[in-house]
Amino acid sequence: MTIDMDIFNYSQDEIELWELMESYQGKVLTTFRGLEFTYWLRGNELFISRRTKTITRSTVNIAYHAAMELMKTCGYVNGPKKLGTFGSSYLYPIFIAIGVIKQR
Repeated sequence: MTIDMDIFNYSQDEIELWELMESYQGKVLTTFRGLEFTYWLRGNELFISRRTKTITRSTVNIAYHAAMELMKTCGYVNGPKKLGTFGSSYLYPIFIAIGVIKQR
């Protein structure tokens, strides 16, 4: 059995988030502004079909924690800008699709 040493840098929630995201890769999603995209994960990077730059796993985790805080206080996340990270316009619909957040 090979142990991915990288998982020790992440909380259980962050590991489960990445696994959920893995199960949705390749599905067509739509941004808040109506642009279709797909994504895939490789290593600790998130690749978006509409962009050349990748989103790091650390950035995904920062957005995730911001989303969880908003869900706790408001019960929803009202748009991608509320996540406050690079790539939030793509992370927002991913988080909705996998059931991490609700929109108003």
